[in-house]
Formats: sequence, C-alpha cells, structure tokens
Amino acid sequence: MNLNHLHLQVSSAKRAMAFYARHFGLREFMRHGDVVFLRDDSGMDLALAPAPPEGPEPMPPWFHFGFRQGSAAEVEALHAALVADGAPIVEPLEQDAEFAAFRCRDPDGYLIEVYWEA
Repeated sequence: MNLNHLHLQVSSAKRAMAFYARHFGLREFMRHGDVVFLRDDSGMDLALAPAPPEGPEPMPPWFHFGFRQGSAAEVEALHAALVADGAPIVEPLEQDAEFAAFRCRDPDGYLIEVYWEA
C-alpha cells in the first residue's frame, strides 16, 4: 500500500498547478467543483483547493512533504531549476555518496523536501 494523495489549500490554483507541473511532473487529472486534482506518472494525486481570503492555514514548522528522485544528479538538476525560477531554498543542497537533498517552499509556503537515497 502506498500513500497516493495529498490535499493542499492554495491561494491560486493556476499558480500552484504551474509550479507542480513544471518542477514535479504533476498534470491536471480532474476537477471536483473548485478542487483541482493533479496526478503524476506513478499515480500520486495532489488536490489543490481554494484557500480562504486570508490564505492557507499555517502548518506546523516541522510539516513537509517530499519528492524522491531517481539519482543525486536529478536532485541537483531540480535544485538548479528551482533556484533559477526563484523558489525559496530553505535548506541548501547537501549530498554525499548515499544521499542528496534540499528543501524549498512552494508558492503558498509549503515546505518540500527533494531527495535521493542510495
């Protein structure tokens, strides 16, 4: 059994969809009312729901979700792409022979870990 669904409140579904499509390969799959479901090639669903006017509810500082990559080189490439696009990098790229990772924030401030493990 795999975890295959994450639901986030976003200030702009269009902006969030563009971010997750560009950097993480998620594409619009379906809509249920005002909730947009994105899906990746492995079947992971990301639901994007409108946040209230004051923005998404704050998450605990420890809360994050991650995207595992297939190699350290993929982590490096995604790090470079996110830096080039101005995404806030909150934990710098770290790597050794068995691990590579960094953390960034999406347009709504959600903390994302990008990593690879041998």
